[in-house]
Amino acid sequence: MKLILMGTNDFVVPVFDSLANKHDIIGVFTRAPKPMGRKHILTPSPVHVWATNRGLIVHTSIKEFDSVTEKPDAIIVMSYGVILRENVLNTAKCINIHPSALPKYRGPSPIRTAILNGDTNIDVCLMNMVAEMDAGDVYMRKNIALDVNDTNAIVEAKVSNVAIDMLNKYLSNSDIFHAVPQNGTPTFTKKFTGDDEIIDWHKSPIQIHNQIRALGCGRTKINGIDVKILETRFENNEVKIVKIQPAGKNAMDWKSFVNGLHGAEIKYGI
Repeated sequence: MKLILMGTNDFVVPVFDSLANKHDIIGVFTRAPKPMGRKHILTPSPVHVWATNRGLIVHTSIKEFDSVTEKPDAIIVMSYGVILRENVLNTAKCINIHPSALPKYRGPSPIRTAILNGDTNIDVCLMNMVAEMDAGDVYMRKNIALDVNDTNAIVEAKVSNVAIDMLNKYLSNSDIFHAVPQNGTPTFTKKFTGDDEIIDWHKSPIQIHNQIRALGCGRTKINGIDVKILETRFENNEVKIVKIQPAGKNAMDWKSFVNGLHGAEIKYGI
């Protein structure tokens, strides 16, 4: 089949790579390069890098869609982050992979929101895209169990594996799958910011742990030192810090950080 792929984030790459091994990819759409790091170097998205390495045509603006001369058999969208207009939706069937039990957790951050809320499972939905955000009919659902110590990256890898299987089955014989309307009241997710990373030590241990594993870090003070807590484990109803990064220093394990306090009593949040 002739496919157009639309996506941005790194966990999409294995899915797109699987599709590219079996289908004719006539174009890849991804987000434009963004300034990254302290030097604000323009950096292409992981999907952009992957597509370039495979010699595929890359578009970094959806405004370029009408310049695609070949008509695709289908458009596959996963973690793209761009609203699609009628000129795209009416060109071919647009299939989206969305990692939530739709209509729950529509919007930009379904995996992070599920982890933050302490959900023990999520659905991966293969759905038809419509103009309203994440509101299309669903062709397939697959449930994934979440472990209490699964990070966002671990869950994304689980979603990628399931998405590969779902897309292979659907594209092999789409006629056997029937579109089912979403049932229930929608809930919506948001884009997280740095403010969401600030730890409130009055929250329960599991809430703090979920915050760190969902967002990739938690920001706080320990003994007056500004730190980012990068990794935790939840064991015996306690948050155990695994990896931490003091301001201006490299990341280190918790034991090394504590050794640097020279026996001082550990004070969280101050």
